[in-house]
Amino acid sequence: MEDFYDVKLTEIDGQAVSLFGVFDGHGGSRAAEYLKENLFKNLLKHPEFLTDTKLAISETYQKTDTDFLESESNAFRDDGSTASTAVLVGGHLYVANVGDSRAVISKAGKAMALSEDHKPNRSDERKRIENAGGVVIWAGTWRVGGVLAMSRAFGNRLLKPFVVAEPEIQEEHVNGDLECLVLASDGLWDVVENEEAVSLAKTEDLPESAARKLTEIAYSRGSADNITCIVVQFHHDKTG
Repeated sequence: MEDFYDVKLTEIDGQAVSLFGVFDGHGGSRAAEYLKENLFKNLLKHPEFLTDTKLAISETYQKTDTDFLESESNAFRDDGSTASTAVLVGGHLYVANVGDSRAVISKAGKAMALSEDHKPNRSDERKRIENAGGVVIWAGTWRVGGVLAMSRAFGNRLLKPFVVAEPEIQEEHVNGDLECLVLASDGLWDVVENEEAVSLAKTEDLPESAARKLTEIAYSRGSADNITCIVVQFHHDKTG
C-alpha cells in the first residue's frame, strides 16, 4: 500500500481552515508519506496563506518537492507521489493537483472535475516535457522517458525537470450549490466515472460512509490499484 491521506481542521487568525489530501505513491511509499507529514504543515506556515492562497499552495507544493528530494539525496530509490488536495478557507475552495489522483465536486446536482489528470499524452503536457528536453514514449501506455505514466509528480528525481510538482489549481466560491467533494487516487477513477462517484457519495448521510462505499465498489469491480478516497460534504445554513 503506497497511498496516504491527510485531513487537518484548524484555525488561523480566527478563521476556520480545512485541508484534505490524497497522496498516491509509486516506486515506494516514502514520497507519499513525506507529503502526509509535511505538505499541509508547510502550507499553513506560508506567510501569504490567507492573503494569496493560490500562490501559497503553488510555492508550497514546489518547495515541499525540493525538500523531499534533498532529504532523500543519499537514498538508492527514486519513488514519487501524486497529490490531490482541497483547501477550504474564507468562503473559498481551492483544489490543487499534481499527478493522476482526481477531485470531483457535485455542484447544483452536476458532477464537475476540479482537476485534470496529468497524463504524458495530454497535448499541453507533452509539449512542456519535450520543450524541457524530455520524451514521451509508448510502453504499454504513454510514459515520460518510457518510465512514468504521469507527467507531474513529487519526487522522481531521475525524471526532473520533465516531471514537475507544480500544481494546477482550481478555485470555487463556496455557496449553496456545492454539495459534496470526492478526492481519490486513480484506483477509484479507473473503475468509477465522475458522475457515478458523486451520485453514490450523496446517497450516504455521513462522509465516512460515503468514502467507504466508493472504496468498496471500486474494489468489487476489480480495481487493480490502491484505492484511497475522501468525501467532503457541504452543509449550508438554510437560515442565511
